[in-house]
Amino acid sequence: MKLPRNLDADALIKAHSRIGYVVVRQTGSHIRLHCSEPAHAITVPNHRPIRIGTLAAILQDVEIAHQMERATLIAILFD
Repeated sequence: MKLPRNLDADALIKAHSRIGYVVVRQTGSHIRLHCSEPAHAITVPNHRPIRIGTLAAILQDVEIAHQMERATLIAILFD
């Protein structure tokens, strides 16, 4: 599956809340999200839009932490 284009930080944070991530803090233009099961944290830049390489890196980190494939993760987050 292709990664969504023109995705902003608010939409990405809302999508990650579907799998248990919550906003913990914000420092400048970076927002820290934390998930308790499995214990994992990610940082999302508060940019409009988020660059495709940055989005791919964030999703890859979440894939590894949750032990799921990219297609499955994209289907959960963006459908």
